[in-house]
Amino acid sequence: MNKQEKEEFVADLHDRLEKAQGVFVVDYQGLNVEAINKLRRELRKEAVEFKVVKNRLLKLASQSTDTALIQDQMQGATAIAVTYDDVIGPAKVLIDFAKDFKQLKIKGGQISGKVVDGDSIKRLAVLPSKEVLLARTLSAMQAAPTSFVRVLSGVIGKFMNVLQAIEQKKSE
Repeated sequence: MNKQEKEEFVADLHDRLEKAQGVFVVDYQGLNVEAINKLRRELRKEAVEFKVVKNRLLKLASQSTDTALIQDQMQGATAIAVTYDDVIGPAKVLIDFAKDFKQLKIKGGQISGKVVDGDSIKRLAVLPSKEVLLARTLSAMQAAPTSFVRVLSGVIGKFMNVLQAIEQKKSE
């Protein structure tokens, strides 16, 4: 890469890192090309970009972004997984892939401007996906009004039974 190409690459990567919801830093040393391509395919299914980047260029691109917080993790053979939406899906893919390929080491990352380490990413990976969490929240929100309506209809039903009993007594 000549100087101009590097500047364009850094500018493009800077824009991507500014838009990113989360960035995961991994050490890919020891993985062959076939394994890296398999990881890329799995991450692409989750709408995640996976890039092998020189540390110097990554540090330049991350300046004045949330990713600048994790510059100390940018050492050795570094690749990044950049997600713009859901952070749980990529965490699951990385953790599952690291189980199969012991050479992949998850260094850490940043999620919404907060630094996370490898253990935090492992805990994140066991959470349900964003869609499942939203569905659970919605069902909990719907349960409260439904229960309230059920209680109110029970009160009205009992009141109607009392009125019917009074009517029967008067008719006798």
